[in-house]
Amino acid sequence: MTVRTVDVAIGGMTCAGCAARVEKALKAAPGVALAEVNLAMARARISGDEISFARVADAVQRAGYHAYPLSQAEEAEKNDGGREAALAILLALPLVPMALPGWLQLILATIVQFGLGWRFYRAGWHAAKALSGNMDLLVALGTSAAWGLSTWMLFSGHEAHLYYDSSAVVIALVLLGKWLEARAKRQAGQAIRALSALRPETALVRRDGVDQELPLTKIKLNDLVVVKPGERIAVDGIVVEGESQADESLLTGESLPVAKKIADKVIGGSVNGDGLLVVKTAALGAESTLSRIVRLVESAQMAKAPMQRLADKVSAWFVPAVLVAAALTLAGWLLSGAGFTDAAIDAVAVLVIACPCALGLATPAAMMAGTGVAARAGILVKDVGALETAHRTDLVVFDKTGTLTEGKPSVTHITNPGILPIAAAIQAGSPHPLAKAVLKAAEGMAPAAATGHRTLGGRGAAATIDGTEYLLGNRKMLEEFGLSAEETPGTASWLTDGKTILGRIDFADPVKPTARAAIDGLKGLGIEPALLTGDNAASAETVAKELGITRVFAELLPEDKARIVDRLKREDHVVAMVGDGVNDAPALAAADIGIALSSGTDVAMEAAGLTLMRPDPRLVIDALSLSRRITTKIRQNLFWAFAYNVIGIPLAALGYLSPMIAGAAMAFSSVSVVANALLIRTWRGEAK
Repeated sequence: MTVRTVDVAIGGMTCAGCAARVEKALKAAPGVALAEVNLAMARARISGDEISFARVADAVQRAGYHAYPLSQAEEAEKNDGGREAALAILLALPLVPMALPGWLQLILATIVQFGLGWRFYRAGWHAAKALSGNMDLLVALGTSAAWGLSTWMLFSGHEAHLYYDSSAVVIALVLLGKWLEARAKRQAGQAIRALSALRPETALVRRDGVDQELPLTKIKLNDLVVVKPGERIAVDGIVVEGESQADESLLTGESLPVAKKIADKVIGGSVNGDGLLVVKTAALGAESTLSRIVRLVESAQMAKAPMQRLADKVSAWFVPAVLVAAALTLAGWLLSGAGFTDAAIDAVAVLVIACPCALGLATPAAMMAGTGVAARAGILVKDVGALETAHRTDLVVFDKTGTLTEGKPSVTHITNPGILPIAAAIQAGSPHPLAKAVLKAAEGMAPAAATGHRTLGGRGAAATIDGTEYLLGNRKMLEEFGLSAEETPGTASWLTDGKTILGRIDFADPVKPTARAAIDGLKGLGIEPALLTGDNAASAETVAKELGITRVFAELLPEDKARIVDRLKREDHVVAMVGDGVNDAPALAAADIGIALSSGTDVAMEAAGLTLMRPDPRLVIDALSLSRRITTKIRQNLFWAFAYNVIGIPLAALGYLSPMIAGAAMAFSSVSVVANALLIRTWRGEAK
């Protein structure tokens, strides 16, 4: 028996109930052992014996939805409903003053109701067939009641009592909310595309002594790949010729280039330094480090539960309850001796007041107000799921390099200040981060005149000054000249003439000025900070001690970071991860809340739910605070939306509310929801 796993995109899902029905249909299909449906990503992952796309698509089709290959997902998702929402709003706005002739109101409302709103009938019908209720069924019932009563009134000569504005505005607002949701869903897949873009499409391969440019798909294990200075390394492998440095910061978090010599491993996606390398291919395709990171992000995103909106949860009993209430109202008034027209008006009033206008507006109103405030504060809110859990966060895990530190080395100490002009002359024009730090420290000084510049691959650099060759490099360089130096806690370079050590320059990646305030602020909120980094343990402990962080995890690969985040979650922590590199992407996706810095990589930002637009760690506090505020407003809005229904339905059933008053009450509920959402604007952050 062969177990296969198939990932497909699912179209037509609009709520948690839809996802549940698709998952149930897939699990019932022959040969399916496991099926997981992710509403937020509109994806399904199916495992089983001899699973095929055709079998999966057939099961999804029978459930009332459609499946298509992931390769077609991006094209299919381009139509996210934005044009439909905009057109619905344009057609509904003239109906709000109710000043148009009845026949014109009928035309505009009918286009919105049965043209742009047809999707609600289709989805509502699937829900009804499955004997369950959802938001779409509520919209279809409520707007149909308002449209139907208005049309009956129009042709009965009661043009003063029309409710076309109610039906059209409800559909327009709900379409707007669905468009906002669709945008967030579409962005979820961009992290995977950004990761894949790190891998070059071609590589220079040496076969039988001839170098030829080949696509990655043509490269085989043990092929020799030639990597020129400054190029991105195409494959995972072992260095067989040459010496250089590799910038692995995007993949490992290591802030400084890593020396590479014969027999050292290199990672596909990292950037070669200033030396020529020949790499023997050791891993291809799915086995490469970059592919493993892609799979980690995919798995973490698929495992994320979609936000369970209260509207969808309650609709399971709310829809049948409204139908029963309307039927009982009609029957009750008829049995009491009332005329059919009066009884029907009261029954329709029940349906109109139950029409979920405020429900459809509750979330997008708060999101639009909140994200506008967040943008002005320097915070981008991308994932509504992050808002759902932010208020419960009790542990914030920080990456070190570029997040709590500046991300670039600077000179911290020079044992002999007289060596700085010589060191600057040696490093003139070098792109190495340590060279840039030396040149910055020497700004304002007159550099010595140097000639004969050369690079010592993975060890340092050299140049001739006044007839003497000076060398500036690491401990390995000193050992080549039989020289020894004392141990240093951090990164250091020594200057020598090949005979004696003339001085030492110490480097460090300085902590950001606002990092301590951010850590102290989190502690003040009862949130524990932790440090998670690919850097060496000594550097990590130094930064942690300076900032007052007691929980430290160092020398980690990307999969290690994600694994530790999962472990912390299993310890009953609600974990927020803050990072800025590709190596942080799996951990950002695995955390309850991923927070990325915009100064980092696109991959990190796409894998995170929140992005800080300034590299200020204090914005983490603001992001959590604002997220809590937005979540609170969404819940308040949903509460008030349902409260109007709970109070209004009995009044309408008893005949105290006419459909016109019911429509006004429904409109007022929307106004109150918007007003409550706008109160988010009073929020003020700590980071200025």
